[in-house]
Amino acid sequence: QVQLVESGGGLVQAGGSLRLSCAASGLISSISSMGWYRQAPGRQRELVASTRRGGITNYADSVKGRFTISGDTAKKTVNLQMNSLKPEDAAVYYCKGWGWGPAVYWGQGTQVTVSS
Repeated sequence: QVQLVESGGGLVQAGGSLRLSCAASGLISSISSMGWYRQAPGRQRELVASTRRGGITNYADSVKGRFTISGDTAKKTVNLQMNSLKPEDAAVYYCKGWGWGPAVYWGQGTQVTVSS
């Protein structure tokens, strides 16, 4: 089993920055990729950014150039540096890990609030 724990959410003014962190515990050797999703009220959960072995990253168009995902593939940690935050970035941000086969793991979520 795998547990993911996020930290770093909070309240920030538009234009500001936040850094989210996620750490995996348990059977971390089963995790092949990690990423961040977000869900705003009344909206579907959406991919923000992901990273996998080899340093390959993927970003939603809406965050390209503003957000940076990084991580330690051995320790199974992943960070999301969010700069130039906009009110539309406000959401609950979830860490996700992809395991063996169809297995996926989710963190409990961390709230990001952006004031205009």
